[in-house]
Amino acid sequence: MSNHSPVSNESLAPSAPESEPQHDRSRILRSVKGPAQFLSFWVAIALPFVHLPLLAQGLGDPAVTLAFVVLLTANVFALYLGHGYNQH
Repeated sequence: MSNHSPVSNESLAPSAPESEPQHDRSRILRSVKGPAQFLSFWVAIALPFVHLPLLAQGLGDPAVTLAFVVLLTANVFALYLGHGYNQH
């Protein structure tokens, strides 16, 4: 005697295509993380050299002050993103 069920086992299992986009997204994020940290680390190293001419010129001009603040903000953001670069 065979036991035939009206519901197949395939309908009870979670479908694989639904979990695949999540897997692809995490794989893409992992592949982008290393280069993003590398670039952010070196941008954070280089940006202070751009600050020097602005500071030498003085921050009396509002445009120079704005440029300095924008570059300083970018430097802090780059430091945050690149802080884990090359750590094992």
